[in-house]
Amino acid sequence: MAVEVKRVSGTAAAPLSFRRSLNPCPRHVSFQFPSTISRRFIALAVIKRSPKRLKYSTPRFTKEDGLLYVEVDPAGSDSWKLDPIIELLKEGAVGVIPTDTVYAIACDLRNNAAIERLRRIKHIEPSKPLSIICRSFKDIDTYTTGFPRGNGEGLTNIFRAVKHCLPGPYTFILTASKDLPKQCIRYGTTTSKYASRKNVGIRIPDDAVCKAIMEKMEAPLISTSVRSPKENEWILDPVIIADLYGPEGLDFVVAADTRIAYPSTVVDMTGTSPRVIRQGKGPRQPWMVAEDEEDEDN
Repeated sequence: MAVEVKRVSGTAAAPLSFRRSLNPCPRHVSFQFPSTISRRFIALAVIKRSPKRLKYSTPRFTKEDGLLYVEVDPAGSDSWKLDPIIELLKEGAVGVIPTDTVYAIACDLRNNAAIERLRRIKHIEPSKPLSIICRSFKDIDTYTTGFPRGNGEGLTNIFRAVKHCLPGPYTFILTASKDLPKQCIRYGTTTSKYASRKNVGIRIPDDAVCKAIMEKMEAPLISTSVRSPKENEWILDPVIIADLYGPEGLDFVVAADTRIAYPSTVVDMTGTSPRVIRQGKGPRQPWMVAEDEEDEDN
């Protein structure tokens, strides 16, 4: 099966891509030349799920045995279409939602069974940390120990600076609080100095559709980006995501057009200074230290 992906740097040269026909007979596949034929979708469609789905634990919600595909306006003008997605998430579903960078596989933070299904669908090792998409800074204060706020002894009030970055294309790594489920936490690094530290990445995406979903949720979402098997590549087309992850047990896809080919900028806030460990869409701020700069200082 051909997969359409785009690199973080450079341009993809895929002359032909496939689109699943979202009609009542979802087994049919139609081929289109993007330069000459416009893409057409049905707003709500159910794609037949592969029997491979049975190897995962059964989610505790009621719906037809299929992948729910919902196409929405990226500007969020038809957010009413998201109501079935909200209900599925609250009942333990695992699905794909848009962010202000790439698409993400997400589930309810409070549902431990859903978190484990997300790991199996994405083939994520238990030791790998997951990020959380927060509704507001209040969620950040609940599930982490928060941002440094200054102490009058030379420590900069980073919290004030961070407020200008969120919502936005950043992932900030903070120390997790006791309220964060253990399934989301990686226990430090191999260095004994950090062995007892539990860290987690937090996001507040600046995306209309993602915001509409989060406004109706009662808790943050656990998330991980939809990556290609190839290094530093992301799958940007929601139809292809449905084709690839539907057979793995995915429950829904919220399609808001293709995304850009850049992930979020990751900033580690657990050290002595904010350190950029992955440069992405978010520009490096003056108060952030590049990883190579910190190495030179040490």
